[in-house]
Amino acid sequence: MFMNIKYILKGLITSLLIVLVFTNCENYNEPLLDGIGNTREFSPLNLTAKLRNQTTVELNWTVKEGENNFVVEFSADDPTFSTIFKTVQVTASQLPIQIKLEGETVYSIRVKAVTPGLDDSKWSIITAATLSEQIFLPIIPGDIAGKQATLRWGANSNVTQIVLTPGNITHAITAAEKTAGIATITGLAGETTYNAILQNGSKNRGQISFTTEVDPTNAIVISPADDLMASIATAASSGKVLLLQPGDYTSQTGLVTLSQTLTLRALTSWNKPKLKINFLLNSGVGNLSLIDLDLTGAGMTNSSVITISSAGTFNDILIRGCYVHDYTRSLFANTAGASKINSLIVDNTIVKNVNTNAGAEFIDVRSSYIKSIVLQNSTFDTCSDSREFIRLDQSAGLSGTGLTSDVLINSCTLYKVCTTVAAKRILYLRFASNTSTVKNTLITDTPTALYSNQNGTATPTTPPTFAGNNYFNANPLFTPAVPALTTTTLDKSTTFTTLDPQYTDAANGNFKLKNQTLIDNKVGDPRWR
Repeated sequence: MFMNIKYILKGLITSLLIVLVFTNCENYNEPLLDGIGNTREFSPLNLTAKLRNQTTVELNWTVKEGENNFVVEFSADDPTFSTIFKTVQVTASQLPIQIKLEGETVYSIRVKAVTPGLDDSKWSIITAATLSEQIFLPIIPGDIAGKQATLRWGANSNVTQIVLTPGNITHAITAAEKTAGIATITGLAGETTYNAILQNGSKNRGQISFTTEVDPTNAIVISPADDLMASIATAASSGKVLLLQPGDYTSQTGLVTLSQTLTLRALTSWNKPKLKINFLLNSGVGNLSLIDLDLTGAGMTNSSVITISSAGTFNDILIRGCYVHDYTRSLFANTAGASKINSLIVDNTIVKNVNTNAGAEFIDVRSSYIKSIVLQNSTFDTCSDSREFIRLDQSAGLSGTGLTSDVLINSCTLYKVCTTVAAKRILYLRFASNTSTVKNTLITDTPTALYSNQNGTATPTTPPTFAGNNYFNANPLFTPAVPALTTTTLDKSTTFTTLDPQYTDAANGNFKLKNQTLIDNKVGDPRWR
């Protein structure tokens, strides 16, 4: 028994001595560890696959120091990689890399690191599903008319027909059209959005949407040589649409006073007629629609674009596809007259240098009730620089009577809005019952503007809803002031970002994005992505 204990103690002492020797011999120990478990390269980490342009997949991953060469393999509709569709050799300097693939396919993608002297890494695997192939070419101005559309694709491509909806229209492509890559489809309806699919047999090779121009059959068509004001009066009294041929009408400037419904629009959406007019709406105007126009207020004294200053009931006021610029006062003003207005909609429009004096708000409703304000797919460049952006006051006899005003700002770009005077508000909403939403919107270069700082009876019954916005140089919209104001409305969502949009040339009105994350997240006016 004693002998066994002695040998056990001797073994323990020997083991401890060995540990002590290796612990104190760093120069001996380090080279030994460097070679342990280092016979295989590490697998690529954080592998991502993003779809670009329907059928192009962008791959990226984290590169470990020392890694440079990679192999990428693709299998089509085959998660087991039994058949390899494509193999690509990639270097670290090429990342992220874009690979053109076939459409309507689920690709399994695997990546491994390859380093001389080491075994290849294990595969990192991801999947990506491509959309329909896109060989349609962009639509050229003039290709789309009121009752027909000319569509283009890569010449000599293998294609057999174009299918359009609505209407289930099938256009069989002739040999000449196939060779030229051009086909004209007739028999369409005016002012209708069509989806066209280009096919080779049953396989889709391209998809495009377009909206036909207005059908002039039952409209009044004028040119710059005609009397604009008299034509507007005729159209309003007859209930017909007034279509303006391309050209410059700005020599016929003035205030258009209306007591009847009017639709004023371009004959061709891609060639906007130039106008220097503004509008006063009186009782009797059901709707006012301004579509595809270039409206300027340059040289006009203290003018708003649209004003309601009398009591009445109005339906819908629409500004769509327009370029509105250089009006010194409001885009929409109501400072007198207790009216009820169903909606104000601004869609697919650029508004620049509007409300640049100190006398009004950009959208200014002080004595009336407006049920809905919608700003969508639009850009507001240097507007209301020293005043509020949207103001809805507690209109006497209307506010607090069960009526609710709703404000939506969706997929817009706001640049230098409410900038020159501190603490001006984007949402100055004081109508007793109101709701508001700001989503997918890019607000930049607005360093002092707030969303709102109302309290007491002016507090909205429902706080604003925010989702998917981006703020750059616009901190007060999401950061509490110092000292913090408990009544300040902030974007407290978890969905906003604060990225630099990297505009192409904001000073000259080009807000095309270079920030890929904002492009991917579909933030701001869609025209700039």
